[in-house]
Amino acid sequence: MKTCRFLLDGQAQYSRVEEREGELWITALAEPPAEDLAARLERTLSGTQPELGDAVRLAEAELLAPVVPGKIVCVGRNYRDHAKELGNEIPKEPLLFFKPVSALLEPGGVVRMPEAAERVDFEGELALVIGRRARKLEPTDDWRSYIRGCTLANDVSARDLQKKDGQWTRAKGFDTFCPVGPLVSDELDPENVTMETRVNGELRQRGETRDFIFPINELLAYITAAMTLEPGDLVLTGTPAGVGPLQAGDVVEVSVAGLGTLSNAFAPDED
Repeated sequence: MKTCRFLLDGQAQYSRVEEREGELWITALAEPPAEDLAARLERTLSGTQPELGDAVRLAEAELLAPVVPGKIVCVGRNYRDHAKELGNEIPKEPLLFFKPVSALLEPGGVVRMPEAAERVDFEGELALVIGRRARKLEPTDDWRSYIRGCTLANDVSARDLQKKDGQWTRAKGFDTFCPVGPLVSDELDPENVTMETRVNGELRQRGETRDFIFPINELLAYITAAMTLEPGDLVLTGTPAGVGPLQAGDVVEVSVAGLGTLSNAFAPDED
C-alpha cells in the first residue's frame, strides 16, 4: 500500500495513493498512525469522519511530510564510492548521526540555505519508516516485520560546517535540512532499490541499495543495540556518490520507481 499525508480543508490527513494510467492519485482517506497523536485527537474531538470526495491528483495536493517521526536516525558513508569521493576511509561499523525533527520539510517546500554555511550539498537517500517498536534486534531477526515502508529523503548538509565542527549536528540539523516524501510504500524491496538524484534536471546520483556497505539487517541491529526505534521513526540509509554544492534557485529531485519524486527548491535563508 502507498500512503501520503496532505492538507484537506486545513487539516492534515492521511490517504491511500494509487497509480492510474501513469499518474499517482489520492483515492481514499486512511486512519492516522498511532504516533500521530495530534491527528488522532483531532478526529476524536471533531466527532466526524472527514471525507475526501473525488480522487485528487497527488501533483495537485498540498503535501506534507508523510510521517511524524519522534527521531530521525541517519547513516553516514554507507556507500563505498561516496566515502571515497569525500576522501574518507570506508567505515568499519555504521556511522550514525541525528537530524532534529525541526529539520523536517514537506515535498515542494523550500530549503533555506543559512548564511553561516558557504557550501550546502544535496544527498539523496532511501529512508525506512519504522512500523513497530524495535529494541536490540539481532541481524538474524525478521527486520522486515519492523518496517512500515520506504520513503525518500534529502540529507541536506552544510559541508564546510561539517568539516569545521568535527561533529555533524549543526551541519546536518538546520531547519528545512530534511525534506521527506512524497509517499510511504510497503510495496518495494528496500534491499533492491535504484535511487536517482537530479539537480535542475541533470542526473547527479544513481545508487543501488544492494551496494550498501552495511545491509539493512546490520544497520537495524546496530542502531537498536543503542536506542529503541519507535513507530514513525525515520532511518536514512546513506547516500551514493555524486553529492555536490548547490546554489540558490537550484531544484533537487530524488526519485525511486514506486515512490515518486521528492522535489525541493533551494533559496537563501530569510528572517
